[in-house]
Amino acid sequence: MSVNRTMSNFHKSVLLKETIDGLRVEKNKKYIDATLGGGGHSFEILRLGGEALGIDVDKEAIEHIEKNKKPENLTIARGNFRDIDKIARSNNFDKVAGIIFDLGVSSHQIDSVERGFSFQNEGPLDMRMDQELGVRALDLIKVLTKRELYEIFTKFGEESRAWAVSQAIVSARSIKPIETTKDLAKIVFNIAGQSKRIFQALRIIVNDELNSIMQALPKALELLEKNGRLCVISFHSLEDRIVKRKFIEFEEKDMGKIITEKPIVPSIEESKVNKRAKSARLRIFEKLI
Repeated sequence: MSVNRTMSNFHKSVLLKETIDGLRVEKNKKYIDATLGGGGHSFEILRLGGEALGIDVDKEAIEHIEKNKKPENLTIARGNFRDIDKIARSNNFDKVAGIIFDLGVSSHQIDSVERGFSFQNEGPLDMRMDQELGVRALDLIKVLTKRELYEIFTKFGEESRAWAVSQAIVSARSIKPIETTKDLAKIVFNIAGQSKRIFQALRIIVNDELNSIMQALPKALELLEKNGRLCVISFHSLEDRIVKRKFIEFEEKDMGKIITEKPIVPSIEESKVNKRAKSARLRIFEKLI
């Protein structure tokens, strides 16, 4: 099967070979790519003879693949992966041989300044993966109290200077509205040096990311047939801890076994080629019942 390269350029999949190897793709078997993005994982599944259901909450990801000659044997569905069970069953993927979650932000989302995910580019403080969500990062910055901002930055950004940053935001917005990524980044820079943790915390809250992961993983396990594999790539410690704990919980309930005692990390070569791969962690679980 030939893959249109404009699709794969939309988002460069991290740990692609390791994930597909862990999935153990077989011809004519069904698989779910719960975070379709640019389609990298799905295309590899198709190339190896499998069928794939690609799910994404971002309408731009769906539109991109549909405009660039969607491959045969690829079913596409728009939705949040927290509803993976309903989405799978409505598309006749109720029992599958493997499921992939590639968590975090896609390259396209980061590079699209109008989406407001990156503190390195000037854009609106948006950060919604699903453009139909009602609350943006801008809305949180406008209305949350100093204490509420502090709790978000501490819990979801693990930012040690969270109180000082929260105080600076509240002081700054009383003088002038904080409306762009650069507005916020400048305030944070003066306190903490870099904005990555603050932006991460806001993005997690806007998209309710951690709750989505916790809800999705048990549903994904239920969709797997016997000996099916669940492969999850996370990009920060909060995500990775949830995946690790869920896999331990599944194993303790005799639902299967953890394949990766320690997470698989990108090679030095991949990290050099794709700087966004550096923090990636892949964990794999096999269902045995």
